[in-house]
Amino acid sequence: MSIQIVVPVYNAFEVTAQALQALKKHNLQDDVLILDDASSDPRMTALYLDLPESWQLRVNPQNLGFVKTANIGLKHNPGHSLLLNSDTIVSVGWLDRFKDALLAVDAVGTATPWSNNAEICSLPETLKVNPMPEDIDLLAAELVDCHQPVYPQLPTAVGFAMLISKQAKAQVGYFDEPTFGHGYGEENDYSLRVTSAGLKNILVDHAYVAHVGNQSFQALNLKPNEQTMHRLLNKHPDYLTLIQNFIEKDPLCPIRESIIAKISGF
Repeated sequence: MSIQIVVPVYNAFEVTAQALQALKKHNLQDDVLILDDASSDPRMTALYLDLPESWQLRVNPQNLGFVKTANIGLKHNPGHSLLLNSDTIVSVGWLDRFKDALLAVDAVGTATPWSNNAEICSLPETLKVNPMPEDIDLLAAELVDCHQPVYPQLPTAVGFAMLISKQAKAQVGYFDEPTFGHGYGEENDYSLRVTSAGLKNILVDHAYVAHVGNQSFQALNLKPNEQTMHRLLNKHPDYLTLIQNFIEKDPLCPIRESIIAKISGF
């Protein structure tokens, strides 16, 4: 099974360098597509000089914004794609865990791993920015060893590390560029469209990807605001109720507590 890793990049030199170093460590022979959205930082060019031969690099001739750049990557092949922010640090075996999920669960539309900083998929504390683990690979290895995945369903994927399946592309299409512009809200909209199409948004609950957060595309001052929510609610009026119900019921709590009890990193 093949999953193409798609990494949109815009400046954020330091964290992007960390992200690429981790990818080289764990995914040297995998299918990786780097999409630079016309970065203005001249240092970025140096990061691409020694990319592995199996990886691909595309540089936009002009800045298009995150959503359009992400869609270019997702459309690059009709198969499974994993959209990975450039302010993440992947861990040992992370991509194989997504492959496990695709084999174990029918009708996957999107899939998201645990992270220190991933809203409803944050670990150990949900809806918080947790400290970066001291040893990400050790934590990831312990997670696989001690936890049997159940792949719980989510109301929405979290875009920092978001698998979009071949089936989702065929049935749902891609991010809504006209509505969500440069970004924020596009993954929530997409996830709800996935659900409407009869597909699932799942948590890959034996995978872990660290997330610095709010670094990539930061120079454009992009952040969630009232307009973001207005655009989302115009398309999905029940979105806030759906999320609030999930937060109140917290169906991931028993899984989090079980993992925390077993892993030394927490």
